[in-house]
Amino acid sequence: MSPRVAQRFSHIERSATFSLRETVQRLRADGVRVVDLGGGEPDFDTPPHISAAAARALSEGRTHYTPSQGLPELLRAVAAKLARDNGVTVDPAEGVVVTPSAKHALFVALMTVLDPGDEVIVPTPAWVSYPAMASLAGARAVPAALRGEDGFRLTRDLLESCVSARTRAVLVNTPGNPTGRVLTRQEAEDVRAFAEQHDLVVISDEIYEKITFDGRAPVSVAALPGAAGRTLTVNGFSKGYAMTGWRLGYLAGPAPLISQALKVQEHTVSCASSFAQYGALAALTGPQDAVRAMTGEYQRRRDAVVSGLNALPGVRCPRPEGAFYAFADIRETGLSSAGFSRWLLTEAGVALAPGTAFGAAGEGHVRLSFAAPAALLEEAVERMAAALPRLRRR
Repeated sequence: MSPRVAQRFSHIERSATFSLRETVQRLRADGVRVVDLGGGEPDFDTPPHISAAAARALSEGRTHYTPSQGLPELLRAVAAKLARDNGVTVDPAEGVVVTPSAKHALFVALMTVLDPGDEVIVPTPAWVSYPAMASLAGARAVPAALRGEDGFRLTRDLLESCVSARTRAVLVNTPGNPTGRVLTRQEAEDVRAFAEQHDLVVISDEIYEKITFDGRAPVSVAALPGAAGRTLTVNGFSKGYAMTGWRLGYLAGPAPLISQALKVQEHTVSCASSFAQYGALAALTGPQDAVRAMTGEYQRRRDAVVSGLNALPGVRCPRPEGAFYAFADIRETGLSSAGFSRWLLTEAGVALAPGTAFGAAGEGHVRLSFAAPAALLEEAVERMAAALPRLRRR
């Protein structure tokens, strides 16, 4: 017999970025030299004081279940961080859940506010997993298509064009993956006013918050007047603290929503890893020098990569304001996003993510991660510079 698979998976694809990673691995296994800039992982190690705190917890036997919500001292540290850095006030006892990854916090948030048949508005291009998570909740992600010609700016009119009787939430990501946009205060205010008018929940994914450039300070929607009671803030430790393998994040918001989100946590993962939480506590309460140093290096790489990309024939790249991605416009090459990515991998041995992996609004673009050593980024641009003239002669 053929095992029956749940219908919810019939229209969900595997992660495009993970699939690209597997393609790169197969090519490397065949002896092909590939410069892989398609992923999104810091190339730095976790700062030593964070690893030491987790190791100390292990050596002291702190390897048992924690409260499902998280270690009380970590909940207090998260609440203090939100107040200090974001102007967001939450009750550490009732307004925070520590999750095994910010990705899980997002899934918990969507499961908490969406019923089957509901809709969540997602400005696109957007991270590949948002629509899939909504589908797993039985809901639908409605794309609010941003335009490269407008700098991928979010407007109230665009949000209004997407709302329906089924809309229950709007999900924003700042700084954004893949575009590198940081929401302005006016854009955040438009999201708040839109959600208030239509009685929607705002889910604000702020996982790249620590990585902003040129002195920008990202705006948390939950900090705006009147927004805290309807906003769920998602954040974590993977990107800013180079802790991707630790799988640790958190969800913060009003107690009536967090109390329900806690049910999802309890009936799926029970709690986040105990010793990892002690590392997270050290991350929030310890020195932040390493975070600033990493962000400074990302900015230097950004400047070099954007300059290099803009010197290539048929490529135009705006300067990202945050995160560690360049979202380059390749429409002048005459190829689609997927076609350009395939051609570049074959002809130059450079792996970039096609813009359509992030929704139809990403067509005509490719995403390059500059979370890689400067020498590797320089090699990638040099390979592209050598290959692109051949494309234009075809």
